[in-house]
Amino acid sequence: MTLAEKATQAKRVAQSAHFWLILVMLVAISILHYVEQLGIVATVPPSFHFGLARHALDRILFLVPIIYAGFTFSLRAGLATCFITLLIMLPRALFISPSPLDALLESAGVLLIGALACFWFRARLEVKEQRQQATIELEEAQEELQSYIRLSRSNEKRLATLNAVSKMLSRSFEPEEVLHSALDMVMEVMEAEVALIFFLDEGDQELRLIAYEGVSHKFAQDVDRMKLGEGFNGRVAVTGQPLIVENASHDSRLTRQVVRQEKIEAQLIVPLKATGSIIGTLCVANRRPRQFLVEEIELLTVIGSQIGITMENARFYREQQRASQQYQDIFKNASDAIWVQDLEGNILTANRATAKLAGYNTEELVHMNVARFLTEQELDLAKDVRSKLLRGEPIDEPYEQRLIRRDGTEAFLRLTSSLVLRDGQPVGFQHVARDVTEERRMQENLRFYLQQVTRAQEEERQRIARELHDETTQSLVAISHQLEIFASNNKHLSADDIELLNNLREQVKNALQEVGHFSRDLRLPVLDDLGLLPALEWLTSNLEKEYGIKTELKVTGTQRRLAPEAEVLVFRIVQEAVNNAERHAEASQVEVTVEFDEDKIVATVTDDGKGFELPRTLGELARIGKLGLAGMDERARLLGGSLRVQSAPGKGTTVVVTAVV
Repeated sequence: MTLAEKATQAKRVAQSAHFWLILVMLVAISILHYVEQLGIVATVPPSFHFGLARHALDRILFLVPIIYAGFTFSLRAGLATCFITLLIMLPRALFISPSPLDALLESAGVLLIGALACFWFRARLEVKEQRQQATIELEEAQEELQSYIRLSRSNEKRLATLNAVSKMLSRSFEPEEVLHSALDMVMEVMEAEVALIFFLDEGDQELRLIAYEGVSHKFAQDVDRMKLGEGFNGRVAVTGQPLIVENASHDSRLTRQVVRQEKIEAQLIVPLKATGSIIGTLCVANRRPRQFLVEEIELLTVIGSQIGITMENARFYREQQRASQQYQDIFKNASDAIWVQDLEGNILTANRATAKLAGYNTEELVHMNVARFLTEQELDLAKDVRSKLLRGEPIDEPYEQRLIRRDGTEAFLRLTSSLVLRDGQPVGFQHVARDVTEERRMQENLRFYLQQVTRAQEEERQRIARELHDETTQSLVAISHQLEIFASNNKHLSADDIELLNNLREQVKNALQEVGHFSRDLRLPVLDDLGLLPALEWLTSNLEKEYGIKTELKVTGTQRRLAPEAEVLVFRIVQEAVNNAERHAEASQVEVTVEFDEDKIVATVTDDGKGFELPRTLGELARIGKLGLAGMDERARLLGGSLRVQSAPGKGTTVVVTAVV
């Protein structure tokens, strides 16, 4: 204890009435103890009172201030009083009393009794303080327990409300039906008079009031369609943080005067969140001043999140329902046949186009097995596709398959197939098919006509080549011989005439060479006699010999002869590509590659020429004047194959023809 504290305590004791009472008692007893020496009263010794010597009684009386001081103040005050009493009694005991030893013993006994009494008071006081402290602690523990009980009951009530709201909202995928009941629960647990739910219209960027309780219909109309950032709810929709408004009527952020007319004061607004985005706000309010607790803010935030998730789920559900309905409409009304079958091939569902294609109605198709519509060969194809899909292997799509209709006629389908999964496990297959029967027949007819035209063209080429060789060439040879005979029989010709004859003979010789070229281009004899590869070898070597273009022929796979028509068509395609490289591409190098597979042949012609800009489709080649490439594409389709062209300005050209043989 510091000196200042001691001075303060001493001052407080000196101001106490008990202090002065003790002081008076000490003075009075001291006067009584020394009354003879003070000359106030004369007594005749020995004087006895109550069987005790008078001064022994005086000493006993000193116990009163000692005990009173110990009881009133503290042990220290009692001991101090003992010390003062000792100082008072000691002179009489030592110098005045006729029996000093007895006086000292009596004084010591008084002091001992007084000190013991002070210590007893101290012990009682400590016990009392301990009891009081224990009582205080017990009361605090009881208060804390009661607080915990109240908090537990409050939390229990809030959790019950939250669970009730959650169950109510989860009972329907149309939350508008139960939002009003949920608001009633929110108002009850929050002890609010007003509750509002705003939903964010992302298109218009406005808050729409979709549910309310505790306000008039006019109020609801006036606060509907609130811009983002406008008012209290608009601010919460932007910040995503809860907002407490102590007095809405006097808040500068107020934008709708109807709030003041409704006499709304305290408001608590929390955001509605779903998947991390703000989709609206939840507001509770009172028409009186109120302080919202942290627990209430947390509870309303959780309820807001629950409502937000429910509304978002409802939106997803409605979108899914719309998508499902659209899918059903597309499925039913699609022009392509669509059906779903299980792993055993039983049809589970089919659309109208499928029923029309098969010759049955949709009810008859359900539970029929697809094997009923397939031949043995087509069933093997279907099983192969099924196995690849189950193993996760890619399939060439679309693929073609034949179908046996109800009336026994055949239909050609172009299909795409996919695996139907449920919980990651395959449960069936979905097929989308297009009836290409008429297209297939038209293609076959067109292919037949093209084959006939091509055969006629080749026959005409062969006839013209034969006539050029047999007639035109012979005539030119005869003219050349006649010119030689004429020159030899007329020695007297002038130099100009001889030069003229030599020029004529040179022109005839050049004409013979050109006719030979025309004849070979029209129908190369080596193609008819030896086949495709020797003809390609002649073509490449002739290109290098006559035009100085470096050429190379590569052949891979097992070499074999093809059907005469196929060899002619492949040769014509390669010939056209090589001629294009020489005439238009200004190429310096050409590479021809022929690859033999089991059921097809792939011929590739690559040049390093100037290239050109490709159209979007090969069908546009004829329109832009690329008649040679268009003819190559037609010949490739006659072979049941395809033509692929790669080119770009300055990057050369690559022509790839794939023919089924």
